[in-house]
Amino acid sequence: MSEQTTNQAGGCCGGGCCGGMQAQPEQQQAQDQQAQDQQAQQQQPARRETKAPAATGVHLEPGAAVPSASPAAQAGPEHVEEPVAYDGILLSGFGGPEGQDDVIPFLRNVTRGRGIPDERLEEVAGHYRHFGGVSPINEQNRELKAALEGALAAAGVDLPVYWGNRNWAPYLDETLEQAAGAGATRLLAIPTSAYSSYSSCRQYREDWADALEATGLQASMQIDKVRQFFNHPGFLAPFIDGVRATVAEAREAGFADADIEVLFATHSIPTADAERSGAPDLHAWGPGGGYEGQHLAAAEHVMAEAAPGVAWKLVYQSRSGPASQPWLEPDINDAIEALEGRKAIVIVPLGFVSDHMEVMWDLDEEAIETATEAGLWVRRAPTPGIDPQYVGALVDLVQERLEGRPAAERKAVTSIHPWYDVCRPGCCENPRLGFRPAVAGLQP
Repeated sequence: MSEQTTNQAGGCCGGGCCGGMQAQPEQQQAQDQQAQDQQAQQQQPARRETKAPAATGVHLEPGAAVPSASPAAQAGPEHVEEPVAYDGILLSGFGGPEGQDDVIPFLRNVTRGRGIPDERLEEVAGHYRHFGGVSPINEQNRELKAALEGALAAAGVDLPVYWGNRNWAPYLDETLEQAAGAGATRLLAIPTSAYSSYSSCRQYREDWADALEATGLQASMQIDKVRQFFNHPGFLAPFIDGVRATVAEAREAGFADADIEVLFATHSIPTADAERSGAPDLHAWGPGGGYEGQHLAAAEHVMAEAAPGVAWKLVYQSRSGPASQPWLEPDINDAIEALEGRKAIVIVPLGFVSDHMEVMWDLDEEAIETATEAGLWVRRAPTPGIDPQYVGALVDLVQERLEGRPAAERKAVTSIHPWYDVCRPGCCENPRLGFRPAVAGLQP
């Protein structure tokens, strides 16, 4: 606030320089409130626009193979099958802007290290500005945090839930400082992403390492993570309900099963990233690696439960790389335009846990417009959000680590076993950036 504005807002100083005039009681109250509001604004910390800097290293206990991990996870077992006492849950989100002034700084955080100029970022910013510069993702994570706290308490799990974001406030390092201030030294992290890839798993692990180094907590705080939950029945149950309901709606509208196609949508990623996802040395994935393989397995299970016999396909959205760089295909809009013999489609945002910007824009705006222009009946199934089945799945993931539940007793559907508690060496490499310091997994 400028000095001129400060002076204009200050009102009478009470020192007689106002000619002895006294404000009426109502006027005085207004002036006092204005002064209090001004003082409170001046005392607020400056808005932080930049995430924690990239870590330069990690902390390893003597003999440990996994940095900043609990003793049960330090040796790097595929599944931790002994009980671990945690001090809290680290709910980790992507983050999103909550006003027009936040949009470009937020996108700078998202694209850090890529050298993308602001004028290019402004092209993407238009999606956020269409909704007032506000992404719904932060509010959704507030709701998820509250739902998770309630579900944990109902299950008899007495653990606080700390929420931090990778790319916007509250930042992960701020959250770790909050947890440390409350006496926490061992956290179990839940990323708000279900699948294996650089952007949906390893990048969270890198950002936890960044936050630990930025706060000086590398040697005093331990962070484990829950397994990727793409095949947990509680995560897939809301999708099953959604497909069942939307296919039933299409049938009620007069469409036969042969007229309907279900399109399972997820974020596209570079093909090179996909090939390195999902512990490729341990699994014989197809050309899309573990990322595509896990989505295909999840979609196959959903269709078997919700609408057997109805055609379906895995499609991709939100591509952002240069045209020269191969990304996973087909794009959802291309897939819609290429449909033959279909009259109705159901879009299922299988790769997302909530209705954030890429669902609201890429699916609810662009894909539905493409379908409408093609003369197709179209509906979009919901994301899990705070569906009790999904929240219950997150509680179950916490409980299996608290109990040290054997892998053979963990809940999982599809042909893929319950995923690893400790990420395997080299998993989900980003070939353009190489291996940056990361926790909750074996190095590199």
